[in-house]
Amino acid sequence: MKHLVIIAHPNPTSLSFAYVDQIVKTTEENGHEVEVRNLYDIGFKATLDATDFGAFQQGESPEDIAKEQQWIKWADTISFVYPIWWTGMPAILKGYFDRVFAYGFAYSVNEDGSYNQHLSDKKVLVFNNHGAPAEYYDSAGFHDAFLKTSDEGIFNFTGMEVLKHHFFGNVINGSDELRKGYIATVKDTIERFFPATVEA
Repeated sequence: MKHLVIIAHPNPTSLSFAYVDQIVKTTEENGHEVEVRNLYDIGFKATLDATDFGAFQQGESPEDIAKEQQWIKWADTISFVYPIWWTGMPAILKGYFDRVFAYGFAYSVNEDGSYNQHLSDKKVLVFNNHGAPAEYYDSAGFHDAFLKTSDEGIFNFTGMEVLKHHFFGNVINGSDELRKGYIATVKDTIERFFPATVEA
């Protein structure tokens, strides 16, 4: 299988990048292809602007958008790795969805108002860190809100199937053992959905 990993974190020494390292290692060890797109490293432009809209109206995509769309087409499963900041995703990732999941590529609308889902052959894994304890986010309803806005509002809307969405809490003040446990959970998740291939 082909595994695309989208990482949206500016710090390469962060726990989010430790997840990416584990994802890549396990995917490759099990005999699958993997590609990492580091949105900060590639300097992805997060602002959807008039130039983008003009290109879309002409049935075209700006070069940087078209490149990311090709990676999505390539992938069977896409893993999104990013922290929760101020109860939402980093701005660079929001801009990625605004620009890359464009009308005509990710979805379209029929004359009767019904929607066409253009990414129904894609599967998704999501790995989120946040500083607050998971119990607080659960009791405040934040986790449910994230599932509604991202899993349903973005992924399901475009036809993508969310295989698993992990929320890892208390990552700043938690123990090293807690963080190691999160990395182990990431490994187990990749093992589950990217099992080892058997050579004849």
